[in-house]
Amino acid sequence: MTRFITFSSGKGGVGKTTLAVNLSAALHKYGKDIVLVDGNVSTPNVSVLLGMPKLPITLHDVLANKAKLEQSIYLHPSGFKVLPAGLSMKYDKVKRKKEIAHVMNELLGKTEFALIDCAAGLGDEAKQSLQAGDELVIVTNPEIHALTDALKAHEYAKKIGIHTLGVILNRVNNKDWEMTQGNVEEFLELPVIGMVPEDENVKRAISMKKPLVHLYPKSPASRAIKRIAARLAGEDYRTIEPETFGERVLRFFGFE
Repeated sequence: MTRFITFSSGKGGVGKTTLAVNLSAALHKYGKDIVLVDGNVSTPNVSVLLGMPKLPITLHDVLANKAKLEQSIYLHPSGFKVLPAGLSMKYDKVKRKKEIAHVMNELLGKTEFALIDCAAGLGDEAKQSLQAGDELVIVTNPEIHALTDALKAHEYAKKIGIHTLGVILNRVNNKDWEMTQGNVEEFLELPVIGMVPEDENVKRAISMKKPLVHLYPKSPASRAIKRIAARLAGEDYRTIEPETFGERVLRFFGFE
């Protein structure tokens, strides 16, 4: 059975797309069959982050009934598959005859995981991506304005009957002005399923258009992302990745 997981932020700029790309790479590393779907059809970024900007057939063509689904899925060198949205301005004028949910129905049974990168906000496009998933992961920063928008996404998911798995706190600096994990869980009434620290290697990987988890597998953000991927896959992270000294210390004191 295919798991359709939508990644939403409610707010742009929190690092959601970068996280979806790296979770796809990490899940593939753990032996899972993945299709990463760029559900942000107006301002897509997945193919840019992966160094695949010029592709002949995209999700836009499938939505317009001008191509079949299998023609628009590409194998990235990292090993996972990508269903990109088109970057060209010509796609702005394409009349869509399908919704993303219809395209996801065509993926059913053809992959283990379909990760849908949702457009920011709660406009019609974002709502289509939310409706296309069975599960939701909210990506946010530990700041009150980001959490307020994340709450709106969670409330909409509840309204349409989508199960929210939890929250990923991204770009965590552990500053005294940031919301703590407990604050976030109380505010959103959701569990925090992962915390990804601020890490300069993320920007380096973006500039090189490659997944962080491949370029810098031992970096703090990379290890945090792989821990989240293991959780989504139902695997024990410690049996897959050797623990660092710091992780052993944290586990000893009950922080992991």
